[in-house]
Amino acid sequence: MASAVLLEVCVDSVESARAAEQGGAQRVELCSNLAEGGVTPSAGMIAMTRKQIAIKLHVLIRPRSGDFFYSADEFEVIKRDILLAKQLGANGVALGVLDADAKIDTVRTGELVMLARPLEVTFHRAFDVTLDGMRDLLAALDDVISTGADRILTSGGAPTAEQGAAILARLQQAAKERIGIIAAGSIRANNVRGILRQTGIREIHAALHSPIPSPVPSREEASPLGTHADNAGRRHVVLPETVASLMAAAQSTIV
Repeated sequence: MASAVLLEVCVDSVESARAAEQGGAQRVELCSNLAEGGVTPSAGMIAMTRKQIAIKLHVLIRPRSGDFFYSADEFEVIKRDILLAKQLGANGVALGVLDADAKIDTVRTGELVMLARPLEVTFHRAFDVTLDGMRDLLAALDDVISTGADRILTSGGAPTAEQGAAILARLQQAAKERIGIIAAGSIRANNVRGILRQTGIREIHAALHSPIPSPVPSREEASPLGTHADNAGRRHVVLPETVASLMAAAQSTIV
């Protein structure tokens, strides 16, 4: 019998973390500023999320948006944020450091992995930035393995996991028992079965936010804060039913 599917949901609020747990997710990745690809959440957000959920909590460690080549100061920020996440009860961290040639910075990443222990460590989608053909992809896989990280979060270098499924399958095969592979990138209830069957991967990551109206009335004109009324009048949260729907579709793939 194939192993069960593990679902990690990307969240940016305590409300969404609770919804992910209620919907059946086994883990959340907590971050802030999803519009910019996600950055490290505040200490208050980490502490409150830990207080409100019993499932595993992984924290994104990314000091800014943009590339993954960090200055000495930024690297020190990353180290301090890892220690803070550990102190606040996180079960793991997601991080990624590249060098100036957009290759895995094995030295710095290895240092961060050691610092994070005993927390679990995911090398996040900075991995996808390194991809330039299958040879580089497999080299990047070996590089991440050499750092001691537990898993790699990837779409196979494609915009979505569905588009990158063939490469994800190659990664899963090459990883064997050496490191875990998490499929990511627009995974939904309507495509998860195909992704799981084609790749053989049993760990998935999804951002399942839905727009909901804000209780605060919006203005017709642009907001004085620079946000247009269309965006100011709503926010995006994870709903338990969306998570449950994805979990049901994923588990139905298992025979």
